[in-house]
Amino acid sequence: MASVDDIWLVDFGDPYPGEPASHRPALIVGPPETFGPTFPFVIVTPLTTVHRGLSLHVEVEASADTGLDVTSHVQCELIRSINRNRLIHRLGSIDLEVSDQVSTIVKTLLNY
Repeated sequence: MASVDDIWLVDFGDPYPGEPASHRPALIVGPPETFGPTFPFVIVTPLTTVHRGLSLHVEVEASADTGLDVTSHVQCELIRSINRNRLIHRLGSIDLEVSDQVSTIVKTLLNY
């Protein structure tokens, strides 16, 4: 079951220009566990290995905890809801510091 702050390998399929494509890691940012495991969607932000120096991106170190082989960056501006069937397998999870950074950026983007 996917939980907030987990990193999963996701099948994003065929993209429009500028969207994430194919299989890539993504951070689960919602919904909270209170929605239950049968809720059909999860809210994710894709990760990229390209460091663009954007304040909207949050760095995630490669480690056994994150399950990443390469330092990556959460692309908070590309938040999207996907069907749970797009989740391939869990890679790992982020720590509280990274979670807080992502949460702050997402709340700012959504003016929430």
